[in-house]
Amino acid sequence: MPHLFNPLYNAVSWVLLRFHNLLSLVFPSGSGAAWGLAIVGLVVLIRIALIPLFVKQIKAQRGLQALQPQMTELRKKYGNDRQKLSEETMKLYKETGTNPLSSCLPVFVQMPFFFALFHVLNYVSHGRQVGVLSKADVASFHHAKVFGAPIYETFVKATSVHTKVVAIAFIVLMSASQFITQRQLMVKNMPIGQDNPMAQQQRLMLYGYPVVFAVFGINFPIGTLIYWLTTNVWTMGQQFYVIRRNPTPGSAAYLELQARRKAALQPAAALTEAAPADEPAPPKRQQPKRQTRSQRRAPAKAGPKAGEPASSGPADVAGDPDGDSPEGESPDGESKEAS
Repeated sequence: MPHLFNPLYNAVSWVLLRFHNLLSLVFPSGSGAAWGLAIVGLVVLIRIALIPLFVKQIKAQRGLQALQPQMTELRKKYGNDRQKLSEETMKLYKETGTNPLSSCLPVFVQMPFFFALFHVLNYVSHGRQVGVLSKADVASFHHAKVFGAPIYETFVKATSVHTKVVAIAFIVLMSASQFITQRQLMVKNMPIGQDNPMAQQQRLMLYGYPVVFAVFGINFPIGTLIYWLTTNVWTMGQQFYVIRRNPTPGSAAYLELQARRKAALQPAAALTEAAPADEPAPPKRQQPKRQTRSQRRAPAKAGPKAGEPASSGPADVAGDPDGDSPEGESPDGESKEAS
């Protein structure tokens, strides 16, 4: 029932036409560059609109990963009772507010636009009007070529070897970009050392998605392959940014982020420790000793005048080290007889 999808056809064709008119200021109106880049613009616009859903998807994935230990316990406990396991799992999702479908929202929302573009290109391949495209727009789109291959052509229906080669090249690039995206998600952003069933799902998607794209890609028009390759490249870059800046706790990317932060803090810490050594130590202030009142009142003891010998004590009189006076003399220098 095509009439049910007319609003979607109108939306996709209108966006394509707006981008095409803008790009026609730079490229020839009927060129593959103008129409091909218009498809790229459609992808970019859709993916920007899906950023809030992507953030929600990341939160949902983190929530599912946080529940894995509890899910493992439920499988051990109700492994033989599938119905009870399903009930307890849904109960756990409800209690924690986790929605597994949220992790697939961007894909689900994007698929209608993908199939709308697929049908728009199918209409164009037969020279039929669709959406808001006029006859002149359809004729221009119908004659557009990307790398020498008609933009509406598919690998299966192509009669030219050159068109088949271009289609195969896009299919390979599309599958490779999907593989790289899934691999960096599985290798870098999965928790280490946990019994995580999600790792098995990611491994299945790692090898399954490229095969699916390769099988179904031979039936996609080249314009649709451009759409899917662009969205894969966008997803790959977006995933790389998230894994590097906000990785899953406990993953390899999280450990690398902690190491980078620690390395960034080490030079600052080294400068802080070296700063006191470069500056001279301030002089220590010596506190005066406390004196008693009698010490403060007593006059200072006068020292010897310049050029005079220091006063000798009793032990130095007459050079006698023992302090004894010469025989017959008193200590005052007078003889005993004179006294």
